[in-house]
Amino acid sequence: MERLLKEGLAAFGLLAAIGGLVDVFFPDTFEGHGLPAVLVVCVLAVSFGLYRSWPRPIEHCFTAPNTVIRIVRGDLFGEDGHIVVGACDTFDTEVPRVISPRSVQGQLLSRLYGNDVGLLDRDLDVALEGATPTDHVQKYGKQSRYEIGTVAAVPQAGRQILFLAYTKMNEHNEARGTTDGIWKSLLSLWSAVSRCCNGQPVAVPVIGGGQARISQILPAQDAIRFIAFSFILASRQERICDELRIVVHPNDYNRLDRLELQAFLDSLESRDL
Repeated sequence: MERLLKEGLAAFGLLAAIGGLVDVFFPDTFEGHGLPAVLVVCVLAVSFGLYRSWPRPIEHCFTAPNTVIRIVRGDLFGEDGHIVVGACDTFDTEVPRVISPRSVQGQLLSRLYGNDVGLLDRDLDVALEGATPTDHVQKYGKQSRYEIGTVAAVPQAGRQILFLAYTKMNEHNEARGTTDGIWKSLLSLWSAVSRCCNGQPVAVPVIGGGQARISQILPAQDAIRFIAFSFILASRQERICDELRIVVHPNDYNRLDRLELQAFLDSLESRDL
């Protein structure tokens, strides 16, 4: 409703200004038609507001590469394909002292693992067998650091849960990320998706907010563009997957400039990358 009112008033103002200019240069144009003209302006303004604010899918089917990007409002764990979950470079799992229960990883522990931290840790240990820690940090919880961009692929109910290390955990168990680290992590993620997801749809949350502490630098609108752009770049090098779904929390989705995001996705089709 707020967007409808905003767009409708903007259109009304523009039409009123145009009508005023017409009346200045052609004084007799609206003579005897004052009320009908106002009604027409109101109808046009409301129609424009409805057009601009009406919910519609944000998606683009690309021909080069042959893939689809969809930006969807919803629940990451309600998606039927493979899913991506952000993690820190120590792959900590303990809730609530280290990992917030409200984070995506905290919700995963509750909804897919029944709060069984031990089971999740065992699955991660298996997934990380081929990765070598690069450093250690003295803190409560896990202390072995892995390289930013490390992906731990955990099979679960016929799909892959891809834990992506994109933040660095300090000695106070504060996870912090950078735009450079997120970009590196995304490129690493697409390589892992290409290897282990067999081209099937992959759902990814908005990377960069919450515990990463860079939402003021990379808000949801920009983070979505970041994800989509990196995916298209990687897809032009090799086949990643048939469909990428960027899943946005309803509260964040309602604040998105959806027309701008649609225009951005459309522009990636022909942009010289």
